[in-house]
Amino acid sequence: MNQIKVGQLITKKRKEKNLTQEQLAERLNVSNKTISKWECGKCMPDYSLIEPLCKALDISISELLDGEEREKDTSATENEQIIKLIKDVEQLKKEKSIPKLYVSAIILVVIGIALCLLSTIFGGSALRDFISGFLVGVAIDLILIGLFMIFFAIFSAIKKNKRL
Repeated sequence: MNQIKVGQLITKKRKEKNLTQEQLAERLNVSNKTISKWECGKCMPDYSLIEPLCKALDISISELLDGEEREKDTSATENEQIIKLIKDVEQLKKEKSIPKLYVSAIILVVIGIALCLLSTIFGGSALRDFISGFLVGVAIDLILIGLFMIFFAIFSAIKKNKRL
């Protein structure tokens, strides 16, 4: 997928429809700067805007993603398959965040335990007692945050009715 070609196609089709960037932006509920970024090839439309953009420009999704027009014999099922594929990719991106959440939570718990152990080294003077108490407080906070993140991730997985 070549962003420059996609942008050039968007520009061409928008002009064929006698639309300004502002008018196209209003139809899609985005800013005219967003349209400009697409047309310059700086970024691609969000997956949720691909179908409305194609309808507004009267092109197929495969034409948009390829950045070039084709004969108008593309089927509706091809568009549906592409939309489903794009949504599946977005869902996979979201699902990858749960393992990261587990790793982050476990790291916080381990750091919390390490700080608890480190706090036992300090003690004896007022300053050392203060440092020891501070480390214990931070450690407890980190452990609690880590446990909360683990429970949140488990609850989210159960809610999605998926295995961990």
